[in-house]
Amino acid sequence: MHEGHRERVRKRFIKEGIDSFEQHQILELILFYAIPRKDTNEIAHRLLEKFGTFSRVLEAEPKDLMQIPDVGENAACLLSLFAGVFRVYSQDKMKKKTVLNHLEDIFAYVRSLYHGRLYETFFLISLDAQNRALHSEIIMEGTIDEIAVYPRLVVEAALRHKAYSVIIAHNHPGGSVMPSKVDVEATRHIAKALKTIDIGLKDHIIVTNENCLSFREMKLLN
Repeated sequence: MHEGHRERVRKRFIKEGIDSFEQHQILELILFYAIPRKDTNEIAHRLLEKFGTFSRVLEAEPKDLMQIPDVGENAACLLSLFAGVFRVYSQDKMKKKTVLNHLEDIFAYVRSLYHGRLYETFFLISLDAQNRALHSEIIMEGTIDEIAVYPRLVVEAALRHKAYSVIIAHNHPGGSVMPSKVDVEATRHIAKALKTIDIGLKDHIIVTNENCLSFREMKLLN
């Protein structure tokens, strides 16, 4: 019975694509390829009940996924691949449009760096004189709610990639997009350090699951 059902689901996907599937059905289909001879529809429902949303299932750590009955190492690894794969996919797509002259382009580029990241991460994006992205690099990773960024690390990375100017970015996982006093003060220190080596700070972007904020647009860059 399971094999006949699986074949019907696969044929439906080939014919109609993923948009016609509900979230639990997408998980069910994914799990076909890691869990043989079990009802993956039931497992999909368990995953959604445990983690709350489709995105949180795909962002979960393998060890947490394996707490769900019938989810073994293969299935956990397969599920946890998706967020990272999508991040790499998004970054690869962005290579076709690397000029970051406009705020909407900057937001799109920065968002592509953060797909599936659960912890606060500080990025440096090095730009050339035409505002083309030369390189993006993780400078620091913090806990879920704090990060310490040292201007020296930013300066070293900017010099290493021969940046004309830079954009810095960090995320507030599950939090407000508004900058804290620490965010503002850290930005001033970084801008000052970059100025000593004639590298401009083009912007500082804060990212949440729903929004982006630009320090330049908020007039927080001196």
